[in-house]
Amino acid sequence: MVPEGLDDDGHIAREGSLAKVAPEFAPVVDHARRLVAARFGPDRLHSAYLYGSIPRGTALPAVSDLDLLLALRHRPTPADRADADGVEATLDAAHPQIDGAGVLLFSTDTLLSDLERHDLGWFLACLCTPLLGDDLADRLPRYRPTSLLARETNGDLALLLPRWRERAAAARTDAELRTLSRGAARKLVRTGLTLVMPRWGGWTSDLAGSAEIFARYYPARGPQMRLAATIARTPTTDPAVIAALLDDLAPWLAAEYTATHGVKAPRP
Repeated sequence: MVPEGLDDDGHIAREGSLAKVAPEFAPVVDHARRLVAARFGPDRLHSAYLYGSIPRGTALPAVSDLDLLLALRHRPTPADRADADGVEATLDAAHPQIDGAGVLLFSTDTLLSDLERHDLGWFLACLCTPLLGDDLADRLPRYRPTSLLARETNGDLALLLPRWRERAAAARTDAELRTLSRGAARKLVRTGLTLVMPRWGGWTSDLAGSAEIFARYYPARGPQMRLAATIARTPTTDPAVIAALLDDLAPWLAAEYTATHGVKAPRP
């Protein structure tokens, strides 16, 4: 029996496709394709990709956001970021079925680099769905659920903790707390899943499923990870709950991750 999320050869299967996009989100995807092509053009844009719940076919109307990754022919500039911000704002304003849009910008050199081979390269090859241009995944290897992949995708949790705590201390609005709690919770759940991924031998992007898989190996921490999975979907503004994640689960997880898989290679 092939483990979850893998193909017949034991490699992580690409999880999304345009065929999985639900009908209510098809107009958003079509608009995004046309808008990105018009704003960036072939001189700047090598290729564009969808990722997240919409290409996985699990998106919920008025709850899920639209996530895009753009591979540029050059290092992203402030002008590129401004155009990407315009794409986000236009899509968000035009389509009530999404709760915002997000656009990531990277150069093709970065995405194909040796340093990013088991992080951004894996992300593009396995978690992103081609939308425009030639697929860079054709120039990347196939991936297995190894300790190397775990280290390079989420072996940076310890570096994030001080920033999260600073943001929590500085937060003045509910919106700031919701953004922080959602982002931190998602990272914790992903990190929990990849911590046990080589032992489990599969892959999933499902947050609730990831928490349950983690709990098989760390049952004492299972309730906390299930809470993180819940907050990742429905963010909280409760300072006590946020503190429980940032001051208890997160430092334990960072230490366990480092002991098990090591630390992610430093980035410039």
